[in-house]
Amino acid sequence: MIKRVDLGLAPEKEVLGNPTPLGLLGLAIAAGALTPVAFGWSVSAAALKTVAIYAVLFGAGCQMLSGLMNFINKNMFGGTIFTAFSFLWAYNAWSLYSVANGLVPDHVVGLAVEMVMLVIFVVLTYGFGFFSSVLFAFLLDIDLIFVARIIKSVTGTAAMNVPIAVLNVVMLVIALWLAFGSLINPIAGRPLFSIGKPVFSGAKKRFDWSVRYNLFEQLYLHWREHAFVELPLTELQGRMRKLVGERNIVPELFYLKEFGYVVLTTDESDPHLIQSVRLNGAGIDLYEQIGLKKYDWG
Repeated sequence: MIKRVDLGLAPEKEVLGNPTPLGLLGLAIAAGALTPVAFGWSVSAAALKTVAIYAVLFGAGCQMLSGLMNFINKNMFGGTIFTAFSFLWAYNAWSLYSVANGLVPDHVVGLAVEMVMLVIFVVLTYGFGFFSSVLFAFLLDIDLIFVARIIKSVTGTAAMNVPIAVLNVVMLVIALWLAFGSLINPIAGRPLFSIGKPVFSGAKKRFDWSVRYNLFEQLYLHWREHAFVELPLTELQGRMRKLVGERNIVPELFYLKEFGYVVLTTDESDPHLIQSVRLNGAGIDLYEQIGLKKYDWG
């Protein structure tokens, strides 16, 4: 009888699937449409109206949909940033369309909102630093866009036009990288598009899986070569020392025995002294499910 292990951490636990790539791709497409205008290559009324359509459909639409889906999936950070950014792109679309028709949005109101948005995104940048260095860089780039836009609004200088355009392209590239990582990495089974390690470490303590995972891996490799011949404890300790250092693995082995995943042979005179160990059928199946994803049909 096959007993499938469900830790409740799989992507299929998301009610609506992972909506993040949708929001990122929408952002990248909208930023791509904005690029010719930002660099001054095409600033006609027709160009502004064309960008406005892309901003509504992809910049605002995709990110709004992604944000709401993230909220449904109980992803507060993703839902907050995508939804907030979608409204900003809706405003961008209206601004572009208005300028194309000869109406310039109020400068003072726009500057005030950009200052508030900068404060919001600086805090969000810090928060995303606890997830990934690439996410942190993505939000930092958005912060710099707001800084450049505020400098331009306050001073009236055109010197910020090129930096804003370049930062827009950087945002586009990082958005594509993150989207491809979410879409391709699970299919490829390896991080082709790495999102990096967290920039900051949180105070929350997390369970250290390194000892238990490496125990399973070493015992599984031994089983693949020697079937159910037990592995001497001294040899297992030598292997583990290279992987996790001077960590005591004996409590872990007794713990796994209590759960019925390993078979221990102990000293006849002292049942607390382990001589050798091996995985049993349940332990092999557990490692293949969690470590090797044998039921991950996708």
